[in-house]
Amino acid sequence: MAFPTLSARALAPLAGIALIAGPATAATGDLAKVEAHLNAAQSMTANFVQTDSKNRQLTGTLSLKRPGRIRFEYGRGANMLLVGNGKTLTFVDYEVGQKSSWAIAKSPLSVLLSGNPNLERIARVLPSEEGILVVRARDARRPEFGTLILGFIRSPAAPGGLLLQGWTAIDAQNKRTNQRYNVAVPENAFTFREPTKR
Repeated sequence: MAFPTLSARALAPLAGIALIAGPATAATGDLAKVEAHLNAAQSMTANFVQTDSKNRQLTGTLSLKRPGRIRFEYGRGANMLLVGNGKTLTFVDYEVGQKSSWAIAKSPLSVLLSGNPNLERIARVLPSEEGILVVRARDARRPEFGTLILGFIRSPAAPGGLLLQGWTAIDAQNKRTNQRYNVAVPENAFTFREPTKR
């Protein structure tokens, strides 16, 4: 299983590829490493590729600042934006002049954006190739919040010894929707221009 550089396969209206969960293996040690990575990586910028269920792709840039702030700035040909301001995720479609919002805590991305990640109860390590760590996070008590599958490459030079390479977010309806860590990300990156009705 290879993860391309920060492939965000998931989000808003797009869907991706299913992964089958296997038995948990060495969960405590590896989950502690994932928590250490999340705690050490307070901000991040990256290029991303988002793939839908029909294998169509959109590219763009990602800005993340924990806790709770994220921005997916889509590239040419995609007149939309996904922004998390610390409490709310907002998907803006400028083409049709609409926006949708929901609480970050009720989205699969809450695991990635948490200010104090605690994965022990909701996450398990999935079988994967050597040098790769795959973690599936899903709160069985709140399945409506969806699932987040994170893929890491083990790298001693990266925060917490792990380099985030991609993720798949799966919503409650089973739809799936160059890294630099701890860089300055301005607060205005987590705002957006209101769409106008057409």
